Amino acid sequence: MSAPAATVEERSGIDRDKAFSWGLTLIVAIPMVLFLILPLVTILIRSLETGDGYGLGNFISTFGAGRFWGLVRNSLTMATIATLGAVTIGYFYAYTLQRTLVRGRSVLRLIAMMPLFAPSLVQAQGLILLLGRNGAFNRFLGFDFDIYGPVGTCIANLLYGFPYAVLILSAALATADGRLYESAEGMGAKPFRIFRTVTLPATRYGIAAACFVVFTLVMTDFGNPMVIGGDFNVLATEVYNQVIGQAQFGLGAVIGVVLLVPAITAKLLEKRITRNQHALLTDQSKPLIIKPSRKRDLGFGVFTYSVAAVLMSVIGIVIVASFVRLWPYNMTLTLRHYQFDVQNGAEPLWNSVFVALSSAAFGVLVAGLAAIVVQKFRTPLTGPLSLLSVLPSAVPGMVLGLGYVLAFNDPSNPFNFLYGTFALIIILNGYYNHSQAFLISSTSLKQIGGTFDEASTMLGAGVGRTLRKVTLPLIWPTLLGVGVFYFMRTMVSLSAVIFLITPSTQVASVSVLQLSDRGAINQAAAFSVCIMAIVVGCLLAVRILLNLTGHKAVTLIR
Repeated sequence: MSAPAATVEERSGIDRDKAFSWGLTLIVAIPMVLFLILPLVTILIRSLETGDGYGLGNFISTFGAGRFWGLVRNSLTMATIATLGAVTIGYFYAYTLQRTLVRGRSVLRLIAMMPLFAPSLVQAQGLILLLGRNGAFNRFLGFDFDIYGPVGTCIANLLYGFPYAVLILSAALATADGRLYESAEGMGAKPFRIFRTVTLPATRYGIAAACFVVFTLVMTDFGNPMVIGGDFNVLATEVYNQVIGQAQFGLGAVIGVVLLVPAITAKLLEKRITRNQHALLTDQSKPLIIKPSRKRDLGFGVFTYSVAAVLMSVIGIVIVASFVRLWPYNMTLTLRHYQFDVQNGAEPLWNSVFVALSSAAFGVLVAGLAAIVVQKFRTPLTGPLSLLSVLPSAVPGMVLGLGYVLAFNDPSNPFNFLYGTFALIIILNGYYNHSQAFLISSTSLKQIGGTFDEASTMLGAGVGRTLRKVTLPLIWPTLLGVGVFYFMRTMVSLSAVIFLITPSTQVASVSVLQLSDRGAINQAAAFSVCIMAIVVGCLLAVRILLNLTGHKAVTLIR
């Protein structure tokens, strides 16, 4: 009589596990449809709306205008030049960090990451303060540089994409099979030939990934072109002008759809190229040991420290400008710009901190749950959810932000009450950065062996209890790192939120853009410095917490 009772009990447990799995799956899937798919579909629908119904009228009028093709040409040219520059310089910078014995590599790595701690337009701010009409070189050293226009935009976006290239290429150069290098040296190959025939082919997938990531970033960035572009317009600034300047939502949606094309194409090409990538290290590999070489270290040291000096000067001049009374006419030191005696005062800064903290909590929840559902539960929705979870990496922030405006500013949308609130900005940040957070969480979950789940199940624990008692305690350092990632990205985000900002929901990065636009460079610099200080302070605090709890290996910047 006991056997049937046990069978019923087991069946009841299995049913509870299935119900729990489906419950979590739907909790992940429904918001993803509402806040990721719906805005993108709305953009497509609005791009097809005409005065006579639906059709291709907006596309025909846009594609028939000579100005549009000029914007396409400007965008592609600028993005190509900035990408080639960022990846080329980034490759040799990363080579110095991974394949030489140049002193101070930890400091050089930190300097390369500095642009990540500030809004993208800080690069343009720094270049104007250095090379603009009233810049340090023109004003104090007698040069006659004119940085506004395509040259300034290319350089600013090169600096913007540089840290992303260094991160990807450092990972590609970090591992190598020492046997290949020993064989090449044994055959009498010179260092340059070893680099050309061994190192470069081994890192080609990293180079491809860096090119696509940087190209997508700079192609869709509008902060730098807005500040330093002058009369040089690109597609990203045209979306802003059409929507904010002329309230032409239909034409803005058309250009938004156009901006999706290069981003998605770059993503698909990256996937196609890296599909053939195979492991560089096997169980028979030998780790590459870097041998001392004074000549090599001297050459790479001069190059890398020169690049670091440029990066520091661009950021440093912004810090200096925030502490002088009136750049460049009155260089008396003062703290008056940190009193924020502008419209809304320091409120946008505190709004940014609130939004960043809330986005970090929300992002950890949605991305962590999505990773758990995809990696731990098997339902018919697992495949589609996995695809949707990485979709945001191919969607420019400005396009997703425009989709939110078009979708949630519609009175017929039952979620219209969210429009104009911090809640919608927090949700936008959660899904805009979802791909990277999902991949980080998934990687951590894959590293947990199945024996933990099996042992927990054999002891009679259900799926929910196993998740609470086993999985979450093992991955909490990773989830903390994901939270820091969200906080940092939200603090410096500009293009994603620019369309959702109202006077009562103003954030600091938008204040920097508005102050720069009206020539208040000292106040804009002060806002930028505060953003950087908050981001760096957060990173340091979490780093200390992780070290004190014995989790030194957790990486906060990925």
